[in-house]
Amino acid sequence: MPEIQDFRIVQDFDTVPAFDVVAPAVQRAPFVFNSPHSGRCYPAAFLAASRLGNPAIRRSEDGYVDDLFRPVVELGVPLMRAHFPRAFLDVNREPYELDPKMFTGRLPAFANVRSPRVAGGLGTIARIVADAEEIYAGPLDVEDALQRIEAFYKPYHATLGALIARTRASFGTAVLIDCHSMPSSVRGQDPRIRPDMIIGDRHGTSCDPAISETATDILSDLGFIVARNRPYAGGFITEHYGRPAEGIHALQIEVNRSLYMDERRCRPTASLAGLSCLLTRFAAELMARFGYGRDDGSLSPLAAE
Repeated sequence: MPEIQDFRIVQDFDTVPAFDVVAPAVQRAPFVFNSPHSGRCYPAAFLAASRLGNPAIRRSEDGYVDDLFRPVVELGVPLMRAHFPRAFLDVNREPYELDPKMFTGRLPAFANVRSPRVAGGLGTIARIVADAEEIYAGPLDVEDALQRIEAFYKPYHATLGALIARTRASFGTAVLIDCHSMPSSVRGQDPRIRPDMIIGDRHGTSCDPAISETATDILSDLGFIVARNRPYAGGFITEHYGRPAEGIHALQIEVNRSLYMDERRCRPTASLAGLSCLLTRFAAELMARFGYGRDDGSLSPLAAE
Protein backbone atom coordinates (compact mmCIF):
# COMPACT_ATOMS: atom_id res chain seq x y z
CA MET A 1 0.00 0.00 0.00
CA PRO A 2 1.36 3.49 -0.86
CA GLU A 3 2.43 5.73 2.00
CA ILE A 4 -0.54 7.36 3.71
CA GLN A 5 -0.62 11.15 3.58
CA ASP A 6 -1.89 12.85 6.71
CA PHE A 7 -3.42 16.26 7.54
CA ARG A 8 -1.78 19.10 5.59
CA ILE A 9 -2.09 22.87 5.64
CA VAL A 10 -1.80 24.37 2.15
CA GLN A 11 -1.70 27.96 1.01
CA ASP A 12 -3.79 27.22 -2.06
CA PHE A 13 -4.48 24.52 -4.61
CA ASP A 14 -2.10 25.85 -7.25
CA THR A 15 0.75 23.56 -6.18
CA VAL A 16 -1.38 20.83 -4.62
CA PRO A 17 -4.21 19.41 -6.77
CA ALA A 18 -7.71 19.98 -5.41
CA PHE A 19 -8.60 16.48 -6.61
CA ASP A 20 -7.18 13.82 -8.87
CA VAL A 21 -7.96 10.57 -10.65
CA VAL A 22 -5.72 7.60 -9.99
CA ALA A 23 -6.15 5.46 -13.09
CA PRO A 24 -4.72 2.23 -14.48
CA ALA A 25 -2.89 2.23 -17.80
CA VAL A 26 -5.92 0.44 -19.29
CA GLN A 27 -9.38 0.36 -17.72
CA ARG A 28 -10.54 -3.25 -17.63
CA ALA A 29 -14.02 -3.05 -16.10
CA PRO A 30 -16.99 -0.67 -16.26
CA PHE A 31 -16.46 0.58 -12.70
CA VAL A 32 -15.52 3.99 -11.32
CA PHE A 33 -14.66 4.48 -7.65
CA ASN A 34 -15.04 7.89 -6.02
CA SER A 35 -13.92 9.23 -2.61
CA PRO A 36 -15.36 12.74 -2.30
CA HIS A 37 -14.99 13.27 1.47
CA SER A 38 -11.51 11.99 2.35
CA GLY A 39 -9.59 15.20 1.57
CA ARG A 40 -6.99 16.20 4.15
CA CYS A 41 -5.43 19.33 2.60
CA TYR A 42 -6.75 22.33 4.55
CA PRO A 43 -6.35 25.83 3.06
CA ALA A 44 -4.64 28.17 5.52
CA ALA A 45 -7.22 30.92 4.90
CA PHE A 46 -10.04 28.49 5.67
CA LEU A 47 -8.42 27.47 8.96
CA ALA A 48 -7.89 31.14 9.85
CA ALA A 49 -11.62 31.75 9.41
CA SER A 50 -12.55 28.73 11.52
CA ARG A 51 -13.05 28.61 15.27
CA LEU A 52 -11.97 24.95 15.34
CA GLY A 53 -8.52 23.43 15.58
CA ASN A 54 -7.17 20.02 14.65
CA PRO A 55 -8.63 17.41 15.24
CA ALA A 56 -12.07 19.03 15.73
CA ILE A 57 -12.11 20.51 12.21
CA ARG A 58 -11.52 17.02 10.80
CA ARG A 59 -14.60 15.34 12.24
CA SER A 60 -16.48 15.60 8.95
CA GLU A 61 -13.75 13.78 7.02
CA ASP A 62 -14.33 10.32 5.68
CA GLY A 63 -10.84 9.75 6.95
CA TYR A 64 -8.49 7.63 4.82
CA VAL A 65 -11.27 6.17 2.67
CA ASP A 66 -9.14 6.98 -0.38
CA ASP A 67 -6.40 4.79 1.10
CA LEU A 68 -8.85 1.97 1.87
CA PHE A 69 -9.94 1.81 -1.77
CA ARG A 70 -6.66 2.80 -3.46
CA PRO A 71 -5.79 -0.84 -4.42
CA VAL A 72 -8.84 -1.08 -6.72
CA VAL A 73 -6.74 0.75 -9.32
CA GLU A 74 -4.60 -2.38 -9.59
CA LEU A 75 -7.76 -4.25 -10.61
CA GLY A 76 -7.99 -2.02 -13.67
CA VAL A 77 -10.45 0.70 -12.62
CA PRO A 78 -10.06 4.41 -11.80
CA LEU A 79 -10.37 6.01 -8.36
CA MET A 80 -11.26 9.70 -8.10
CA ARG A 81 -10.49 11.46 -4.82
CA ALA A 82 -10.88 14.96 -3.39
CA HIS A 83 -7.93 16.56 -1.61
CA PHE A 84 -9.88 19.53 -0.25
CA PRO A 85 -11.79 18.67 2.95
CA ARG A 86 -15.52 18.23 3.24
CA ALA A 87 -15.68 20.98 5.89
CA PHE A 88 -14.38 23.40 3.22
CA LEU A 89 -16.68 22.23 0.41
CA ASP A 90 -19.05 19.29 0.08
CA VAL A 91 -19.37 17.94 -3.45
CA ASN A 92 -21.98 15.41 -2.28
CA ARG A 93 -24.56 18.20 -2.24
CA GLU A 94 -26.37 20.18 -4.89
CA PRO A 95 -24.07 22.95 -6.14
CA TYR A 96 -25.91 25.73 -4.31
CA GLU A 97 -27.33 24.28 -1.09
CA LEU A 98 -26.41 27.32 0.98
CA ASP A 99 -27.54 28.80 4.28
CA PRO A 100 -28.11 32.57 3.89
CA LYS A 101 -27.50 33.10 7.61
CA MET A 102 -23.86 32.12 7.11
CA PHE A 103 -22.98 34.88 4.67
CA THR A 104 -22.67 38.60 4.26
CA GLY A 105 -24.13 39.53 0.90
CA ARG A 106 -27.04 38.12 -1.05
CA LEU A 107 -27.11 34.58 -2.38
CA PRO A 108 -28.23 34.00 -5.99
CA ALA A 109 -31.97 33.57 -6.39
CA PHE A 110 -31.49 29.99 -7.59
CA ALA A 111 -29.71 28.86 -4.39
CA ASN A 112 -31.50 26.09 -2.50
CA VAL A 113 -31.72 27.66 0.96
CA ARG A 114 -34.44 25.41 2.38
CA SER A 115 -33.17 21.87 1.91
CA PRO A 116 -33.06 19.58 4.95
CA ARG A 117 -29.29 19.46 4.61
CA VAL A 118 -29.02 23.25 4.79
CA ALA A 119 -31.33 23.23 7.82
CA GLY A 120 -29.05 20.67 9.47
CA GLY A 121 -25.97 22.80 8.87
CA LEU A 122 -24.50 20.49 6.24
CA GLY A 123 -25.00 22.25 2.95
CA THR A 124 -22.53 22.70 0.11
CA ILE A 125 -20.62 25.07 2.40
CA ALA A 126 -21.16 23.44 5.78
CA ARG A 127 -21.94 25.44 8.91
CA ILE A 128 -20.99 22.64 11.30
CA VAL A 129 -18.73 19.62 11.46
CA ALA A 130 -20.25 16.20 11.99
CA ASP A 131 -20.69 16.53 15.75
CA ALA A 132 -22.61 19.83 15.41
CA GLU A 133 -19.76 22.18 16.33
CA GLU A 134 -19.86 25.48 14.46
CA ILE A 135 -17.02 25.79 11.95
CA TYR A 136 -16.68 29.53 11.46
CA ALA A 137 -15.82 32.30 13.90
CA GLY A 138 -17.97 34.76 11.96
CA PRO A 139 -19.96 35.20 8.73
CA LEU A 140 -18.37 34.51 5.35
CA ASP A 141 -18.43 36.75 2.33
CA VAL A 142 -20.91 35.26 -0.11
CA GLU A 143 -18.36 35.68 -2.89
CA ASP A 144 -16.05 33.28 -1.05
CA ALA A 145 -18.74 30.59 -1.16
CA LEU A 146 -19.50 31.18 -4.83
CA GLN A 147 -15.79 31.10 -5.69
CA ARG A 148 -15.36 27.70 -3.99
CA ILE A 149 -18.23 26.35 -6.06
CA GLU A 150 -16.77 27.71 -9.31
CA ALA A 151 -13.17 26.74 -8.58
CA PHE A 152 -13.65 23.30 -7.02
CA TYR A 153 -17.22 21.97 -7.07
CA LYS A 154 -17.92 22.44 -10.77
CA PRO A 155 -14.54 21.09 -12.00
CA TYR A 156 -14.89 18.10 -9.66
CA HIS A 157 -18.26 17.13 -11.08
CA ALA A 158 -17.18 17.86 -14.65
CA THR A 159 -14.30 15.41 -14.19
CA LEU A 160 -16.42 12.77 -12.47
CA GLY A 161 -19.16 13.08 -15.07
CA ALA A 162 -16.66 12.73 -17.91
CA LEU A 163 -15.09 9.67 -16.26
CA ILE A 164 -18.48 7.99 -15.99
CA ALA A 165 -19.43 8.96 -19.56
CA ARG A 166 -16.19 7.54 -20.98
CA THR A 167 -16.73 4.32 -19.05
CA ARG A 168 -20.29 4.06 -20.35
CA ALA A 169 -19.11 4.68 -23.91
CA SER A 170 -16.34 2.09 -23.66
CA PHE A 171 -18.23 -0.71 -21.95
CA GLY A 172 -21.90 -0.06 -22.67
CA THR A 173 -22.55 0.41 -18.95
CA ALA A 174 -20.96 2.15 -15.96
CA VAL A 175 -21.08 1.41 -12.23
CA LEU A 176 -20.11 4.21 -9.85
CA ILE A 177 -19.09 3.13 -6.34
CA ASP A 178 -19.23 6.19 -4.09
CA CYS A 179 -17.01 5.51 -1.07
CA HIS A 180 -17.65 6.97 2.39
CA SER A 181 -17.17 6.26 6.07
CA MET A 182 -19.42 6.71 9.09
CA PRO A 183 -18.79 7.25 12.80
CA SER A 184 -19.02 4.11 14.89
CA SER A 185 -21.69 5.67 17.09
CA VAL A 186 -24.20 8.48 16.77
CA ARG A 187 -25.50 10.47 19.71
CA GLY A 188 -28.81 9.02 20.84
CA GLN A 189 -28.35 5.67 19.10
CA ASP A 190 -27.31 2.33 20.53
CA PRO A 191 -23.71 1.78 19.30
CA ARG A 192 -24.15 -2.00 19.54
CA ILE A 193 -26.41 -2.03 16.48
CA ARG A 194 -24.18 0.11 14.23
CA PRO A 195 -23.32 -2.08 11.22
CA ASP A 196 -19.86 -2.49 9.71
CA MET A 197 -21.02 -1.44 6.25
CA ILE A 198 -24.07 0.25 4.76
CA ILE A 199 -24.96 -0.16 1.09
CA GLY A 200 -27.05 2.70 -0.29
CA ASP A 201 -28.90 2.73 -3.61
CA ARG A 202 -31.51 5.43 -2.95
CA HIS A 203 -33.98 2.67 -2.05
CA GLY A 204 -33.54 0.83 -5.32
CA THR A 205 -33.60 3.83 -7.67
CA SER A 206 -29.90 4.52 -8.36
CA CYS A 207 -28.78 1.11 -9.59
CA ASP A 208 -29.96 -2.31 -10.64
CA PRO A 209 -31.13 -4.10 -7.47
CA ALA A 210 -28.98 -7.08 -8.44
CA ILE A 211 -25.85 -4.96 -7.90
CA SER A 212 -26.97 -3.84 -4.43
CA GLU A 213 -27.97 -7.35 -3.44
CA THR A 214 -24.72 -8.84 -4.71
CA ALA A 215 -22.64 -6.17 -2.97
CA THR A 216 -24.46 -6.90 0.29
CA ASP A 217 -23.96 -10.65 -0.11
CA ILE A 218 -20.24 -10.33 -0.88
CA LEU A 219 -19.60 -8.12 2.15
CA SER A 220 -21.62 -10.44 4.37
CA ASP A 221 -19.64 -13.44 3.11
CA LEU A 222 -16.46 -11.55 4.02
CA GLY A 223 -17.69 -11.41 7.62
CA PHE A 224 -19.15 -7.91 7.81
CA ILE A 225 -22.47 -6.86 9.35
CA VAL A 226 -24.19 -5.10 6.46
CA ALA A 227 -27.28 -2.88 6.29
CA ARG A 228 -29.13 -1.45 3.26
CA ASN A 229 -30.16 2.21 2.95
CA ARG A 230 -30.49 2.90 6.69
CA PRO A 231 -29.50 5.38 7.88
CA TYR A 232 -27.60 6.26 4.67
CA ALA A 233 -29.36 5.68 1.37
CA GLY A 234 -26.93 7.72 -0.71
CA GLY A 235 -26.40 11.43 -1.19
CA PHE A 236 -26.44 13.82 -4.12
CA ILE A 237 -23.76 11.93 -6.06
CA THR A 238 -25.62 8.62 -5.91
CA GLU A 239 -28.91 10.27 -6.79
CA HIS A 240 -27.53 12.52 -9.52
CA TYR A 241 -25.44 10.00 -11.42
CA GLY A 242 -27.48 6.85 -10.92
CA ARG A 243 -29.61 6.33 -14.03
CA PRO A 244 -30.11 2.58 -14.36
CA ALA A 245 -32.43 2.90 -17.36
CA GLU A 246 -29.50 4.50 -19.22
CA GLY A 247 -26.99 1.88 -18.10
CA ILE A 248 -25.39 4.04 -15.39
CA HIS A 249 -25.58 2.59 -11.90
CA ALA A 250 -24.53 4.32 -8.68
CA LEU A 251 -24.00 2.63 -5.34
CA GLN A 252 -22.84 4.19 -2.08
CA ILE A 253 -20.82 2.27 0.50
CA GLU A 254 -20.32 3.49 4.07
CA VAL A 255 -17.55 1.93 6.17
CA ASN A 256 -17.66 1.99 9.97
CA ARG A 257 -14.63 4.03 11.06
CA SER A 258 -13.99 1.91 14.14
CA LEU A 259 -12.82 -0.86 11.79
CA TYR A 260 -9.71 1.09 10.79
CA MET A 261 -9.43 4.41 12.67
CA ASP A 262 -8.81 5.97 16.04
CA GLU A 263 -11.82 8.25 15.69
CA ARG A 264 -10.92 10.59 18.55
CA ARG A 265 -7.46 11.34 17.16
CA CYS A 266 -8.44 11.06 13.46
CA ARG A 267 -5.62 8.61 12.84
CA PRO A 268 -5.59 5.29 10.98
CA THR A 269 -4.89 2.15 12.99
CA ALA A 270 -2.95 -0.97 12.07
CA SER A 271 -6.24 -2.50 10.92
CA LEU A 272 -6.42 -0.27 7.84
CA ALA A 273 -4.23 -2.51 5.65
CA GLY A 274 -6.21 -5.67 6.40
CA LEU A 275 -9.54 -3.92 5.84
CA SER A 276 -8.24 -2.51 2.57
CA CYS A 277 -7.41 -6.06 1.42
CA LEU A 278 -10.93 -7.22 2.22
CA LEU A 279 -12.48 -4.26 0.40
CA THR A 280 -10.28 -5.02 -2.60
CA ARG A 281 -11.60 -8.60 -2.57
CA PHE A 282 -15.12 -7.17 -2.41
CA ALA A 283 -14.42 -4.95 -5.42
CA ALA A 284 -12.84 -7.80 -7.39
CA GLU A 285 -15.80 -10.11 -6.79
CA LEU A 286 -18.33 -7.42 -7.64
CA MET A 287 -16.49 -6.57 -10.84
CA ALA A 288 -16.18 -10.23 -11.80
CA ARG A 289 -19.98 -10.53 -11.66
CA PHE A 290 -20.85 -7.19 -13.28
CA GLY A 291 -18.04 -6.38 -15.65
CA TYR A 292 -15.29 -7.87 -17.73
CA GLY A 293 -14.06 -11.16 -16.40
CA ARG A 294 -10.46 -10.83 -15.27
CA ASP A 295 -9.32 -14.06 -16.97
CA ASP A 296 -10.76 -14.13 -20.46
CA GLY A 297 -12.13 -10.61 -20.96
CA SER A 298 -15.67 -11.89 -21.51
CA LEU A 299 -18.65 -9.71 -20.68
CA SER A 300 -21.05 -10.44 -17.88
CA PRO A 301 -24.80 -10.27 -18.60
CA LEU A 302 -25.14 -6.77 -17.08
CA ALA A 303 -22.36 -5.26 -19.18
CA ALA A 304 -23.82 -6.82 -22.32
CA GLU A 305 -27.24 -5.22 -21.88
